[in-house]
Amino acid sequence: AVVSTQSTGGWDTRTGNIIQEYDRHLGPVNTVTFIERNISFVSTSDDKSIRVWDWDIPVDRKHLADPGMHSIPSCTISPTGKWLACQSMDNKITVFATQKLRLNRKKEFKGHMVAGYACQCNFSPDSAYLVSGDADGRCFIWDWKTTKVYKRFKAHEGVCIGCVWLPHETSKLVTCGWDGKIKLWD
Repeated sequence: AVVSTQSTGGWDTRTGNIIQEYDRHLGPVNTVTFIERNISFVSTSDDKSIRVWDWDIPVDRKHLADPGMHSIPSCTISPTGKWLACQSMDNKITVFATQKLRLNRKKEFKGHMVAGYACQCNFSPDSAYLVSGDADGRCFIWDWKTTKVYKRFKAHEGVCIGCVWLPHETSKLVTCGWDGKIKLWD
């Protein structure tokens, strides 16, 4: 949970008290994503960094920052737990191996326009595809192996902010947009 604009923390849901605060980011925290069987988590921030934390330890285990990095407003973990896909404000999705949080330079997904918007990205249940909305209301589906656009279509009037596959009906996709609509696609 985000505790303040520049920190995140663990809460005791029974008492509502903060039990641990993680406050090393220099800008607002955008995402918290659990990795490694939920014993660690990754946080991203407007300070253009990614930090890896072990649960209950307030010092980051790993800090990724690069002058070429952009802010990451959305992250998702693959169904296998092996990959972390990060939506970057420079109109691409970058992928990291969760084991040591190393950038996979062969997995970069482009073609959509998300700069300025926190559009979600998500994996298909079998990890064969990656999906994202964009600022023009389009939905993009990329082939995981080739990183090429498999399909794109106009999903919403205005921003398509979220896309997710149905876990049990894997041929179906749900999108939501700033037009106030939630749509089911087959």
